[in-house]
Parts: sequence; C-alpha cells; structure tokens
Amino acid sequence: MLTLEKLTYLYEHLPMRFDLRIQPGEHVAVLGPSGAGKSTLLSLIAGFLPAASGKLWLNSSDHTASPPAKRPVSMLFQENNLFAHLTVKQNIGLGLDPGLRLTAAQQEQLAQIAQQVGLEEHLQRLPSQLSGGQRQRAALARCLIRQQPILLLDEPFSALDPALRSEMLQLLQNVCDQRQLTLLMVSHNLEDAARIAPRTLLVVDGRIYYDGPTQALVSGSAPEAKVLGIPVKP
Repeated sequence: MLTLEKLTYLYEHLPMRFDLRIQPGEHVAVLGPSGAGKSTLLSLIAGFLPAASGKLWLNSSDHTASPPAKRPVSMLFQENNLFAHLTVKQNIGLGLDPGLRLTAAQQEQLAQIAQQVGLEEHLQRLPSQLSGGQRQRAALARCLIRQQPILLLDEPFSALDPALRSEMLQLLQNVCDQRQLTLLMVSHNLEDAARIAPRTLLVVDGRIYYDGPTQALVSGSAPEAKVLGIPVKP
C-alpha cells in the first residue's frame, strides 16, 4: 500500500499537495502539463524532496521523514545515470552493494536479472558500447535487483524511438507482473500510459486533478481529458 495524506511540498509560489492511495501491485500512470508537479510527486515518495507537512505511508509504515535509502522504493529516471567507467555488470551490481563486493548468491541474482532484461550477452560492455534501449535496460535492471516492492519511473523511455519504447514498455509490464511490483510511471504520452496502466493520475498545478481509468481519458469520456488536448465527448 502506498498512501499520501495531504503530503505537501512548498515550491516557490506554488504549494503542491497530494492525497493518494495505491494498492499493492497496482500500475498507475502520472500525466499532466510540464511543471505541474509530476516529477515532484515521485521525488516526494522516493525521499529526494522533503515534505513540508502531511504523511507518507509505504507498506503500512510511516516514511514521511525516512531517508531515500530506507524507503522500499526504486526509481528510474529519463537519464539512466549509468557510470561510464563501469561495465554493465558493475552498474547493475551497484544496486546490491555500492562497493561491488558481491557474494556468490548475489552474482547469481545479477545473472538472472540480466537475462530477464536481455543483457546477459552484454555484461562486460561499457555504457558507451550500448544502444539507448540497452542502457535503459541496464538502468532498469539496477532498480529491479534491489528487490523493492515499489517502482517509480520518471519518463524513463521518452528519449527512445517508438519501436524501442514499445519494446521497453512490454518488458516493464512483464517484469512488474512477474514480481508483483507496484508501479507509478510519469509520462507525457497517453498511449504509453494506456499500454501499461489501467489507472491514471492527472496532475495540474500541484494537485491531483483526475484519478480514474486511463481509458476514460483516451476516449474523452472524462471531462478532465481536455487538459491533455483530447476532445471531450458531449
């Protein structure tokens, strides 16, 4: 369970306040205009931004003031944040031990994750030797190997071409289903949201303006769809 109770972040002239409840294993997309607070929402949950007030509950525990490392979440950004001087294997291994002192069991775990994301043949390569899609696979593997129950994605595939983006979304869907992960994904693309998330949050001016079925936005049956430039059905 992921619960936000009037969780507030003070950003210049715009106080952002979120009330939200997400069930374990649920897949939720986060859409909205640029600067509306989508990334802020994820950063508050991950602990990268301090909440001015309100409560944050993750897996039935109060994590309002917990440091990021103590929260049961992993986060993947648009910039994959791989270390250029480390191999794919080492970059993934950082998710287990920052000193890269992996036990035999952890080495096996790393091999399984690499196979799951299709990188088993590329573990000794440097990030510069990978395609954009492969780099995002490596970054996703580093998140997954931490085995946290909540996965936060901040537009992770927006820089990829449509074919690669579709491939990565399918991989993400499969992995989340297999591991029963709770997924919260920021996107600017409603089609991507519809592929992976039955439920969508629409964030406008630091508030959750819409919380409901993704398909209602796609079809225009929800009046809030006009925020996304979608014609609303009369």
